[in-house]
Amino acid sequence: MKGYGSVQVCDLWVDLEEFHLRQVNLDVAAGEYFVVLGPTGAGKTVLLEAIAGLHQPRQGRILMDGEDVTNVPPERRGVGFVYQDYMLFPHLSVAENIAFGLKLRGLGRGIIEERVTAISQLLSIDHLLHRRPRTLSGGEQQRVALARALVVEPRLLLLDEPLSALDPGMREGLQRELVRVHRELDTTTIHVTHDFEEAVALGDRIAVVNEGRVVQVGSPEEIFRKPDSEFVARFVGVRNIFRGEVRSGEDGYKVLPLNGVEVAVVTGLTGRVHASIRPEDIVISREPLQSSARNSFRGRIVDIADRGSVVYVTVRVPSAPQGKPPDFISMITRRSLEEMELKEGLEVYIAFKASAVHAF
Repeated sequence: MKGYGSVQVCDLWVDLEEFHLRQVNLDVAAGEYFVVLGPTGAGKTVLLEAIAGLHQPRQGRILMDGEDVTNVPPERRGVGFVYQDYMLFPHLSVAENIAFGLKLRGLGRGIIEERVTAISQLLSIDHLLHRRPRTLSGGEQQRVALARALVVEPRLLLLDEPLSALDPGMREGLQRELVRVHRELDTTTIHVTHDFEEAVALGDRIAVVNEGRVVQVGSPEEIFRKPDSEFVARFVGVRNIFRGEVRSGEDGYKVLPLNGVEVAVVTGLTGRVHASIRPEDIVISREPLQSSARNSFRGRIVDIADRGSVVYVTVRVPSAPQGKPPDFISMITRRSLEEMELKEGLEVYIAFKASAVHAF
């Protein structure tokens, strides 16, 4: 039902021996797929468990659909929780695992069978209902855990690193499943991950968490292309991060000097700033580039990092004699690397738009 399942986390503080949450504020809309992104040890799972009612906060409130549930026990919050290790009951069949929560609610056998059949068909595991968890693949076990959480029709679904134990191919397949199931059921979902590509693929919005605090909330595009701190920029793979002092330029552009190399920037900021450029926004060529891009420089390749399907090429641009030359990292495909016959020491040209430079 639309409008069902909104979550507000208000000034939440949680103290545990190993993890702490500090002044966490979140507003998750009903029906939203909301991703909490951060490194290991950032407090992401603690946040999920606090929303589920498994940790009592030292300060703050948790609201669901406007109702304060801070002191409501977990079983009365209407939350479905899927941990990364699935936590299936090994002595029960798939059907019995899925039906477990329904039996606790005292529903009749007919209703239970009807719901188990419907959710298992939705997740394409209806042919596995007679099997035991130990006979299933990781992806199948994850689908069973997801079915068990969804069959009780929770108003909120919490997913703790649900794809981390899967191989890349299986992970992509389950990502697509999560998108499809969310589109069909419209269940408000909070999904925890440390993988920013997973976050971008799934999230309507993303909250980045570090050291127990929420450091940025925004759309995938905002988090990915407009990080507002050096931590977020590095975490989402920006790679090109500079510090400098923005000053006025010409034709409506600002200028960011980097040891004699002047980078054109589109920004309302002035003074000391950080600036980031995503590596895929930097074009590289063996010949001078005929481009409308405001920034165009000649440099020399100082490093080539092969990452399989993509390659990161570091180009050092000559600068003032007294300063350290700035390095720009461009991301290209392996095919482009081979076609251009790029190698370390080679002189090349790079270009990027002023609008590709994000100042913060």
